[in-house]
Amino acid sequence: MSVIHIETKSREEVVDITEDVRKALNGKNGLAVVYTFHTTTGIMINEAENGLLQDIMDRISSLVPRNAGYRHDRIDSNADAHIKASLVGNSVIIPVENGELLLGTWQRILFLEFDGPRRRRVYVRVYEAEES
Repeated sequence: MSVIHIETKSREEVVDITEDVRKALNGKNGLAVVYTFHTTTGIMINEAENGLLQDIMDRISSLVPRNAGYRHDRIDSNADAHIKASLVGNSVIIPVENGELLLGTWQRILFLEFDGPRRRRVYVRVYEAEES
């Protein structure tokens, strides 16, 4: 198991963690699980083109606006972040072959922050395939 440490700089941002995940593989083969420990963050695979990432974050924010009268906001004013994270999901599974992530040409592993800035942790574990 490896843990990636991320320090986000703004309330909402996208961090490309692909290279950090690659470093955690240690030459193994199987399936890599990439999982965020936090209920106001998400993990996804997509292209990391800046315009697309801004489009994704803008669309998520328009679907789930901040301070829209959510009941959870009475506790700590971050209900929108929890809902956004729920829509994105908290993990991805990626095949690993010959110690390399099997990602498409433009695919990247992206960490989405919805309640920053904060110190965050992402768990990476490769479940090794048995050779036949």
